[in-house]
Amino acid sequence: MSLAKQFGILAVALAVTPAAFAVGGATAAKSNPLTNYSPVTEARLQNPEPENWLQWRGTYEGWTYSPLDQINADNVSDLVPVWSYSTGELEGHQAPPIVNDGVMFISTPNNQVIALNAETGDELWRYKKEIPEELFQLHPTNRGVGLYGDKVYLAATDACLVALDAKTGEESWVTCVADWQDGYYMTLSPLIAKGKVMVGVSGGEYGIRGHITAVDAETGKIEWKTHTIPAPGEPGSDTWKGDAWKTGGASVWIAGTYDADMGVAFYGTGNGGPWMPDTRPGDNLYANSVVAIDVATGKMKGYHQYHHNDAWDWDEVSPPVIIDYKHKGKNIKGLVHAGRNGYLWTLERHKDGSIGFVDAEPFVKQNVFKSIDPKTGRPTYDPAHTPGTGKTVTFCPSLWGGKDWPPEAYNPKTGLFYIPAHENLCSEMGGVKLAPRKSGELYIGVPISDILTNIRLTDAAKNDHIGEIQAWDLKKGEKVWQFNMKEMNWGPLLTTGGNLLFSGGSNDRMFRALDARTGKKLWQYRANSGITAVPSSWSVNGTQFIGVQAGWGVDAQRMQGAFDAVMDHTTAVPQGGVLHVFALKKNADKLMEAAAK
Repeated sequence: MSLAKQFGILAVALAVTPAAFAVGGATAAKSNPLTNYSPVTEARLQNPEPENWLQWRGTYEGWTYSPLDQINADNVSDLVPVWSYSTGELEGHQAPPIVNDGVMFISTPNNQVIALNAETGDELWRYKKEIPEELFQLHPTNRGVGLYGDKVYLAATDACLVALDAKTGEESWVTCVADWQDGYYMTLSPLIAKGKVMVGVSGGEYGIRGHITAVDAETGKIEWKTHTIPAPGEPGSDTWKGDAWKTGGASVWIAGTYDADMGVAFYGTGNGGPWMPDTRPGDNLYANSVVAIDVATGKMKGYHQYHHNDAWDWDEVSPPVIIDYKHKGKNIKGLVHAGRNGYLWTLERHKDGSIGFVDAEPFVKQNVFKSIDPKTGRPTYDPAHTPGTGKTVTFCPSLWGGKDWPPEAYNPKTGLFYIPAHENLCSEMGGVKLAPRKSGELYIGVPISDILTNIRLTDAAKNDHIGEIQAWDLKKGEKVWQFNMKEMNWGPLLTTGGNLLFSGGSNDRMFRALDARTGKKLWQYRANSGITAVPSSWSVNGTQFIGVQAGWGVDAQRMQGAFDAVMDHTTAVPQGGVLHVFALKKNADKLMEAAAK
């Protein structure tokens, strides 16, 4: 059986060559919002207008919060679909609708960007990047475009950054930041600050060396490249032995958060590679860490490693959310991260860019950490739950983590921090002897068959639930409420000024709204496919919209396959990308009337 079939994913489709085209027709032309396209400045990225959604998590701080409140906890039961749009692609759709003054941009698997009228759903232009036929990637997805000036930026699968003209979809420039033939690829949304477009690379499973690269937004020239694994002689290089640093992973595949006052971006990094810790002795800096990067120079200003010498495939690639809060009566300029290792980490960002440890609390069952140093945050491991080459053990949470990549959310009105979590889910895993690395081939040290079948369910998982949405009061360090899902939760979160929390993520294809204060379910809608994309909210001509892409696939489907192998039933989740857009019924009726004229 081929590797693609083993992972249950499709080969990259190249049916459309690089092209951009506008949709014709008098109606589209008459209502085309690109006529007076509003350039996106850094000032707007720092303080986005409430009616817009300019970045993949809404703001530099990563709150995934919209202040719009026309749709609220009192009237969300009147929320109805107003239009939808089929992307023409299968596999995992994970990008939010990004909206600038009535113009929407969505990205999809297979390097496609589509511009739409954010009020009506009319297509304005479509672009698809051609990539080599022999390119195979484990995660054929994209997590959203970046906007700056009059350009749209796409981090493409072949490790090339593409700049498009926002009005036409035509290529302005293409800059490749790594060699796809050596296992590098990209899936993340670009982070843009100080005139630089910053991207990181995927490919930890191929034995790559992770890095973050900044490209000039106008010219496409590479400004700096910062590796997440130090070379010999660089700070932290003593945490790697021999040549292990050359193939050590520490990939960066989620966009960072950014403190504009400090000029510092915070990125999470992936696990070390190969997976078994005895193949790369040492702490393995800066894998499984948050790193603070000076945007102007690329210099690493500080870091915190969540766990050293990773053995569990616990990427900590999600960046910390920038939240200022009080801890034991002290004002903290905070960084908050719900870790794949199952702990909720509260850190402090210092003026010099260094990062301090504040506290860590488990938010799901965790049997690996025996203790955490109260001053440094360094965990001590239980060897009975630490796998190695020729050593198979069980551990909790599973390799999918207490929370995987789907973003958390923070609502300043409720003061609560929300986590999409997996509870009652463990793994059994061990390593095998590695063959020598070959460029562009998997370099993991764990059999693929084991990865796809290693889930172990607790009795609570079988009899109660696995997926959760948790709400935490950061000041008290306490969980306030919890909403349960029968099986998995791969749902990124959106919270709003209307005291709402939106989420998909379950294999029943539901998109739901909860009361952000209590966790009570107020509304739900069954989509065409499962939802693993970031929802967003925007407003046009006084109407607030909620939008999300449905499109099940990638790791959510791999987990589904593992569930099917151990559950007493199987669940079929159809694929196919569709953007679903909702508004209150009174506004939807007006939109339908206008469209009929």
